[in-house]
Amino acid sequence: MFSTSDTIVAVATPGGRAGLGIVRLSGPAAHRVACALIGREEPLTARHATVARLRLGDGVLDHVVVTYFAQPHSYTTEDLVELSAHGSPIVLQHIVQSSIALGARLARPGEFTFRAFVNGRIDLTQAEAVSDLIEAVTPRQARAASAQLDGNLAAGLRSLDTALFDLVARLEASLDFPEEGYHFIEPGGLLSELERIRGDVDELLAGARQGQLVRDGVRVVIAGRPNVGKSSLFNYLTRSDRAIVTPHAGTTRDLIVESIDLNGVPVTLVDTAGLRRAVDDLEHEGVRRAADAVTTADLLLVVLDVSTPLEADDHDLLEKSGARLRAIAVNKCDCARAWEPSTILGGAGGWCEISSLTGEGCGRLLELVASTLGASPDTADLPRVSNERHIALLRRCAAALGRAVEESRRLGPHAPEELLLFELNDARNALEEIAGARTTDDVLARIFERFCVGK
Repeated sequence: MFSTSDTIVAVATPGGRAGLGIVRLSGPAAHRVACALIGREEPLTARHATVARLRLGDGVLDHVVVTYFAQPHSYTTEDLVELSAHGSPIVLQHIVQSSIALGARLARPGEFTFRAFVNGRIDLTQAEAVSDLIEAVTPRQARAASAQLDGNLAAGLRSLDTALFDLVARLEASLDFPEEGYHFIEPGGLLSELERIRGDVDELLAGARQGQLVRDGVRVVIAGRPNVGKSSLFNYLTRSDRAIVTPHAGTTRDLIVESIDLNGVPVTLVDTAGLRRAVDDLEHEGVRRAADAVTTADLLLVVLDVSTPLEADDHDLLEKSGARLRAIAVNKCDCARAWEPSTILGGAGGWCEISSLTGEGCGRLLELVASTLGASPDTADLPRVSNERHIALLRRCAAALGRAVEESRRLGPHAPEELLLFELNDARNALEEIAGARTTDDVLARIFERFCVGK
């Protein structure tokens, strides 16, 4: 996928002007290129910061700090140099272009981390955690990604693979000596070990739903007929004044989007136009977009107005959303009631009385949304599994182990070693795909193309 024998260069800090900017070099010529950039003849001292003048063209361009990491003690395990300059885009691009002229090439997205993976510094789960940590928008996301980068998932996978490898080795040994009657594992012990490993996989998968919520976030769409208080609720929940609020129906014509942190889960909150028969072309387009947004919601937040009688549009929305994941906000509880929520909505929960004007009940509404989504409090233990790729492969591993358990229970000591070995090797293959020991170039390309250049 990438060449790993040449020297790469890239700006490692975000674009734009800043106090500092970092250019990173990695590869066999990294030390030579860096010395040429600063006009230095003697070698750089490894793991020491060296203050130097950056010489590009005929004059001094900047004063820089150069840090050299000799292989294998670097992020990529190769010779790696980081040049910290003032964060002028002109200066940083001069460094990159001059490095290319001296024999380096521009790195592709994620190529530094790819080299760390290929060279055995990290496994694939840790490489993915690097991207997740960079993209984190809530503290809980950052903590979960950091824990994965520290190897909490990698350690669990290694433990599972070690246990499976031991079983495979003993079954293969028994298969190699059938006539001698050697059995390197008793049937009862085999079943017990299979059930234990399957239980460990199930334990990892138990937190998968919570992990996906934390990693990927959710989309919550606020829906309801005009003037029920959707935009007021949106503004209150986002602590902003993004949505225009007026007494006139149909004020909101387009989708308004803002992000909030709900128990550490990033929530994309979407305010929509009121759902009703449109009175003009502009409102018709707003209603159409609102209807489209409803179909893409992970959770629908239905808003009803308790101060006015329910209309046909309210009943229609309640009926159509009944099979969806939803929470209902009964708004304007600070006003006189025109209908009784418990009579219409029942007493089983799933709804909450609020006032988007005063904020009354909005805290309970957020708790309702969180519980409906399954978003546990931010203080809960961090999930070890959050990536959809990992979850799918762990499920494949669990299914293979489940089949092995069933065959071992059904046939007991007569269960053929060949069949059990097939299932155990399938389970091991799934674990190895998660860690990257046997992953196709297409999968690697999809993973690393998400990275920014310079990481």
